[in-house]
Order: sequence, then structure tokens, then C-alpha cells
Amino acid sequence: MEQKLYPEHSLSEVHETVDTTLPRKGIKRLLAYIGPAYLVSVGYMDPGNWATDLQGGAKFGYQLIWVLLMSNLMALLLQSLSVRLGIVRRRDLAQANRETYPPIVNFFLYLLAELAIAACDLAEVLGMAIGIHLLTGLPIIWGVAITVLDTFLFLLLQQYGIRKMEAFIIGLVAIIGLSFLVQILIAHPPISTVVTGFIPTKLNHEALYIAVGIIGATVMPHNLYLHSALVQTRKIAPTVKGIKKAIKYNLIDSTIALNAAFLVNTAILVLAATVFYHTGNTQVAKIEDAHKLLQPLLGTSLAPILFAIALIAAGQSSTLTGTLAGQIVMEGYLKLRINPWLRRLLTRLIAIVPAILVILIYGDDKVDDLLVFSQVILSIQLGFAVIPLIHFVSDKKTMGEFAIKLPTKIIAWLIAIILISLNVNLVANEAILLLHSNTSFVNKLLLLFAIAAFLSLFFIMTFYPIFQKRKFQRESSMHGDLIALENLQVNQITGIAVALEFSKADEKLIAYALAQGNKNVTYTLIHIVESVSAKYLEAASDDIETRRDKERMNNYVDQLKSMGYQIEGIIGFHNRVNEIVRIVQETEANMLVMGAHRHSGLKDYIFGETIEDVRHRLSIPVLIVSV
Repeated sequence: MEQKLYPEHSLSEVHETVDTTLPRKGIKRLLAYIGPAYLVSVGYMDPGNWATDLQGGAKFGYQLIWVLLMSNLMALLLQSLSVRLGIVRRRDLAQANRETYPPIVNFFLYLLAELAIAACDLAEVLGMAIGIHLLTGLPIIWGVAITVLDTFLFLLLQQYGIRKMEAFIIGLVAIIGLSFLVQILIAHPPISTVVTGFIPTKLNHEALYIAVGIIGATVMPHNLYLHSALVQTRKIAPTVKGIKKAIKYNLIDSTIALNAAFLVNTAILVLAATVFYHTGNTQVAKIEDAHKLLQPLLGTSLAPILFAIALIAAGQSSTLTGTLAGQIVMEGYLKLRINPWLRRLLTRLIAIVPAILVILIYGDDKVDDLLVFSQVILSIQLGFAVIPLIHFVSDKKTMGEFAIKLPTKIIAWLIAIILISLNVNLVANEAILLLHSNTSFVNKLLLLFAIAAFLSLFFIMTFYPIFQKRKFQRESSMHGDLIALENLQVNQITGIAVALEFSKADEKLIAYALAQGNKNVTYTLIHIVESVSAKYLEAASDDIETRRDKERMNNYVDQLKSMGYQIEGIIGFHNRVNEIVRIVQETEANMLVMGAHRHSGLKDYIFGETIEDVRHRLSIPVLIVSV
């Protein structure tokens, strides 16, 4: 059987490629699950974290360690919710969003997710370029250009499967951890003073900006998409016991990996506080300055070398996971899949262009400011990933007994409120400064429009699932007066249309359609082609997908005709809803059979958000088959 153009599974090429159902004992049982959280954890120690951690430590000493700890605890809970979504529903966050929200909301959520990935990749590009510059002396702008080559490394690793990629990432994480362990031992910070940093303190505006950057660099939105997909690389037993075991071991995986990331971030901040803040070098906000001062202040040339090596390792590991996240977001929201190397190249170019422009216009001095700014952008996107995630894992209809309990729900919403409050405060302060500045009236008007649009999207995203749930409950509870059953006659069915998706589900859909009629009924098989060529050329389309779909349709028609059924197959193009409605009306079918995946009932639209729109535009019975 040919592979579908748009796979239903997240990261389909590695979906369930690691079998955890095989009999294992002791540590081997845990090792089967270990891996996904380490791919996620590298996002928590990428070069963007370095910039915020270094600035936080150099300017405020150990004061912001509690922010790191709070961020890590937040990240651990949110990643555990992401894991739960992926394991129980076998859907990543992007797919769950597409199945829940209207198309226009999903489009903007997709754009924000891509913006977050681009901001993350920008940090990785700059970090690797700085690392190469510090280790070799090569100009940063050339280092930025060299980072394009890591596309080929990703392709190489992808050929060897998910386990080899996980092993490579774990190796890079080990390099980062060991590098900072040695540097901390050399710096020898006063433990009694470091401990005071775990006590929460009030933050001024400058400290708040850095704190929000730290949160944005720690709790990263694209990691929530990534983790919900990566856990699906493990094949688990589809039983209550099997799901519980998968949740348990993935929580252990997440706890170990994210605590390792927390220790690395703490080490960077403590190193900066010990070496710079306590020696009066509080203005050290650049990675290059930190690298330059490590040798004279610590008295050894080993520290700056380890610093540069760890920076390159952090950038390289993060860039691989960023590519995976981009693939998940694009496939999940748009059902669009492009070659991984092309996806990687586009993402990298989107990150390289602003980096090169900033370097050419402002020089290398602004690179670190750009790093911190990229993390603040990530932080602002957080709410748009966190709130849908909490909605999904709280929904008993789709999660069943694995929906989170009330205490977890309260903590999750508190975290969301804290994150959003910090971001609102930061954006409000920056907006007030801009509105009181000498910038043009047009710029101020654009700013107000952007804020209004942002808030509108936020409120729709937050309350839409609640309203939909209440609407369903209200409609379910409405009953009219008692009705006498006097007219139970229906018109004889003469034509049945079947909307197909060209997958294993087709057999079930056709079987149900045949069960509704007999060999005197005319059956119309429908499939809509949605390739780029079909969208523009429609019936004149002759691309590979169109030709293959026509072959599949002819195959179905020939098989059913040989069984004695009256069958015709019709291929539609471009718009699913319009085409299905048109074909049904033209063929004068008086019943339509469509399919929906069983995990979320009628809202799981095989044809995007098609079922609701189609049934409201037709006056004939529509049979929804759970496939």
C-alpha cells in the first residue's frame, strides 16, 4: 500500500519505531522510554539561555536563581502535560489545535508557532556563530553563514533513526554539562551566598525584562509541540496499564532531563555572578566579553575553551530539535509536508537574514541584545501554546480517566496566569515607552492595532473550547414536548455518496454505505484532491497526487462493479466543503457517508474542519462513521 501524502501520525517516519511493549526487566525497561525529554531539554540550555543567564548573573548576582528554579518547575509540569496529550490521544499539540479551533484561529496560531521557532533558531544561529568565533577567531558574520551546513548533519542523523539522534543529542548535553562543571569547580563560588538566590525577591523593570527573557528561554513554546510528538515514537500497549506505564516512565525521563538543563542554566548564572558581578564587572552582558574575561579572572586558559565548546554544542543540539518542531507544527496545522532538508533550509534562512542584517547595520555589539530579544519573543508566545494544552488535557471527553485532576489543573492555570501576567506587564511597559516617544503617529497606530489583534486572538483561543463545551451540554439537555410517532415513513434511498480519504478507513466507509442500500442503489465515491496544482488548476491538474488519486478511485470502482454494484467515482479539486456539497447535489444523492476518527468524535475532521460545514449545507441524512 502506498504511503499517504499527508500522514496522520506526527513525525510519521519515526512513529512507534521504538517498541516498549517487548519484555524487558530492570533498567532496560526505563531505557526504552528514555530519550524524548533529552531532545526537548536542549531547548532549555540553548544559546538564548546563555545570553539571559549571563546578563542576569552579571547584573544582579545570584538574585535571579529563584526565577530559574520557578521556570524549571513550570517547564516540568507543562512538559508532563504535553507528554500526557501525546501518549493518551496520540496527537501532538498542533494536531489537537487543528481539530478544535476554527481555521482562522489555527492559521494565526500556526504563524505564532512559526515565529517562536524562528526566534529560537535565531538564538541558535547566533550562539553557534559566536562559539565558532571564540574558538577559531572567524568573524561572526562568517560563522552565521557556516551554520547553514548543519542542515546536512540533520539529514545524516535522520537516516539512522530516532534512537541514534537521541544518542547524539545526549552526547552533546553531556559535553555542555561537563564543560560547566569544570568551570564551576575552577570558579569555586561561595555556596552560602549562592543559596540566598533561591529566595524570591522583588524585581525592578530591568530585572523583570531579564527574568521574562529567562522564562522565555526556559519554558519554550515549541518544546510543548515537540514533546507531544516525540513520545509517539514509542510503541505502547493501547491499554490503561500500558498508558499509565508510558506516562510514568516519560515523567521520569522529563524529570532527569529538565533538572540537568536547570543545573546547566544555574551553572551559567552562578559562573557569571561569581566571576563578573562580585568583581565589579556588572556590565558584562555579551557572551564574547564573558569568554574574554574568564581567563584573566579565573587564571586558566581552559575555562574559555570549555566555554566556547559548550556554546557550539548547545547551538548544534538545539538546531536539530528546532527542525523537528518546525516539521511538527507545519504538518499538524497545515497538513503540509515538505522535505526535511528544505524545511531545515527555510527555517535556517529565516533566522540568518535578521542576524546578518543586524550585524551589517549595527555591528557585532548588538548580537547579544538580539539574543535576549529573541527569548522575550519566545516568552510572549508562551500563552498561545500553554492555554490550549491545559484545555486539552483537562477534557474528560477526549482524555477519559487520564484527564488531569483538579489540583494539577489549578496549578497549571496558575502557571499560565503567572506567565501571561509577566508578559502583559512587560509588553505594557514597552508599549507605554513607545507611545510616549517621538515615533510617528502611524507607528503608534500600528502598535495599538497589533495589541488589539493580539488580545482578540488570545481571548478567542482561551474561551472558545469553554463555549463549545457549554454549547454541546446545553444542546444535549434541551428537550421539547412529547411527540406522537405517527409518521415513520422515509423516502426510498436511490443514491448514496461516500466521501473517501484514500486510507484503510475507506473499506469501513464503503461497507457502511453498502449496508444502507442494495444493488439497485447508485453509489457515488468522492475524493477531493488538495495538492498545490489542484488548488490552482483544478480539473486541469495533472500532478503525481492527482494521477495517483484517480488510479485509486478507478480501482475502487472496478472492484465494486465486479461485485454487481452501480458505482461511479468522482474526483473533486481544491475546496473540500464546496466540492463535496456540489458533487452530492449534482448526483442527486439522498444520503452521504463520511468518517471521523473515534478519539474525539465528530470534531475529528478527516477533511480538516469539514463535517460540520458539509452537514449544515445539505438537507439529506449524513451518516458519520467512526473510523
